[in-house]
Amino acid sequence: MTGLGALAAGVAFLVAAGVSLTASGVVVSRLERVAGRIGLEEAALGLLVALAADTPEVTSAVAALLQGHADIGAGVVLGSNVFNLAALLGLAAVVAGAVRLHRRVAAFDGAAAGWVALVCVVVLATPLGPAAGLGLVAVGVGPYVALSTLPAPALRALRVPEAAVVWCRRAAEEEASELRAALDPTPYSPRDPAVAVVAVLLVVAASTVMERTAQSLGARWHLSGLVVGGVVLAAVTSLPNAVGAIHLARRGRGAAVLSEALNSNMINVVAGLFVPGVIVGLGHLGDDGALLAGWYAGLTALSVALAWGGGGLRRPAGMAIVAGYLGFVAVVVAR
Repeated sequence: MTGLGALAAGVAFLVAAGVSLTASGVVVSRLERVAGRIGLEEAALGLLVALAADTPEVTSAVAALLQGHADIGAGVVLGSNVFNLAALLGLAAVVAGAVRLHRRVAAFDGAAAGWVALVCVVVLATPLGPAAGLGLVAVGVGPYVALSTLPAPALRALRVPEAAVVWCRRAAEEEASELRAALDPTPYSPRDPAVAVVAVLLVVAASTVMERTAQSLGARWHLSGLVVGGVVLAAVTSLPNAVGAIHLARRGRGAAVLSEALNSNMINVVAGLFVPGVIVGLGHLGDDGALLAGWYAGLTALSVALAWGGGGLRRPAGMAIVAGYLGFVAVVVAR
């Protein structure tokens, strides 16, 4: 690639990043209004909004996998997850002074997120494939979704122990109350569904351009796919989540911040890694895949443990999580 070509690719990357981040914000706000219009439960809405916010990461990862760049695809997903923990939880706690939440919410959300992270390690560090990974995720996350969304009578009909029903419903209600308060208050407009669809298409197109230009620039500058995906694309595509989390933390919506971070990470693994991996394969990621997955799982465990132990995350805990991310970047760049 010539110097002029590199300049053009750099400009295209920055323009695509701007379009992707702006459009993803539009997707989230319009989906919130549509979901509010149809009366979607807060827990289900939280998952839907997390999926919408993850569109840049997921699209970039899928585009990389479809082109045979498994290292970049896995890097985007797992690097984004590590970045999310650092920015949505760590940096939010540093900026806001504290991310306060109930221990029950930390345990409830953390159990599902920890399971997905563990499955990710198993899939990338052993011969177990992404299809088996999806099955294991369903085993662990299915009950979490059911306990979050089903009403108490339905849970009792499924013969879930009464103590578990009461505990889980309290956790879900504590989380839902903050999610409800954090939603876009703008009234629903009949144009919102169409605007959301157009915005999604823009995110898909822009994220694809980002992946291709980043790959080209990485080749020119002799950067590994691990660095391109796990550091550059991961951080850029996760910025909307980070900005939103800091805003929520400063408003005292700790449960909403934790839910956004952990749900986004679970969705990234499923939609950005395992599902496309079943279709096109993950290739051979070797030690790099195990490194990314291990760091993601380790920082997830640390974040949840700190949140549970302190009844939230205060500034020192946030700094520890951010330090974990900086260590991740140093290790990835040094490989």
